[in-house]
Amino acid sequence: MKTGLVLEGGGVRGIYTAGVLDVFMEAGLTFDGVMGVSAGAIHACSYLSGQKGRSIRYYRKYVGDPRFMSLRSWLKTGDIVGADFCYRELPDVLDVYDHDAFLANPTPYWAVCTDVETGEPAYIRLTDMRGQIDYLRASASLPYFSRIVNLDGHSYLDGGCSDSIPVQAMRRMGYGRNVVVLTRDASYRKKPEMTAMARLVYRKFPAFVRALERRHEMYNAQLALVEQLAQEGSAFLIRPSRPLEIGRLERDPARVQRVYDQGAADARAALKSLKEWMERK
Repeated sequence: MKTGLVLEGGGVRGIYTAGVLDVFMEAGLTFDGVMGVSAGAIHACSYLSGQKGRSIRYYRKYVGDPRFMSLRSWLKTGDIVGADFCYRELPDVLDVYDHDAFLANPTPYWAVCTDVETGEPAYIRLTDMRGQIDYLRASASLPYFSRIVNLDGHSYLDGGCSDSIPVQAMRRMGYGRNVVVLTRDASYRKKPEMTAMARLVYRKFPAFVRALERRHEMYNAQLALVEQLAQEGSAFLIRPSRPLEIGRLERDPARVQRVYDQGAADARAALKSLKEWMERK
């Protein structure tokens, strides 16, 4: 039976996942397929290229840089995360992404986006990070704080709006066992969001507005499912052992480092049990 890796998003909170993935690299853990949402998709890239430490290195260096993420960028371009800086200059020049290693890795990899026309998730198979980098950007484009990303006749925003924890999608693809990395602790349940702004900003996309209105129900149902699957033995959960003290749009490098360290510590604490789980047929 194939084993998948499912990575939740969460903005800068996703640096927790980077800590988990770096421990996976230390331990030599690989999976039959990987699916990431938003920040989960971002950090999966360095995992799949085998670049341990890359995510925390560039986050620590640039998270406070207005080119990386800032209100100024949002007001100037419509994207709170600087698109050219984060998806061009950073991986091509400042902290170079190992495209050859990614291409040599046979692991299937999907990024989840939300199609704003339909309000439904799109699971994009990424095979070329140079040519498909804008799908990664689409997966992490937060509503309200990002422009809609138009690609190949579709209009996309953050994948977490329609499929925050895509374990069911992985199961449909044949991955009957899944390691799921969450960025919220066990006490968390999502509350309804104020959607009056959504009805104004996205009035041309009523299906997307409905997805935002139902997002808390979707998320909490997915959370209940993965917890049930973990009890049954077909999923293994890694999530924060305590609430993460970090904002979704955090710009303090020290807080970013602490959350990364917590992810690494939680992964190391779970490593023995995870290896035993993965060895079971």
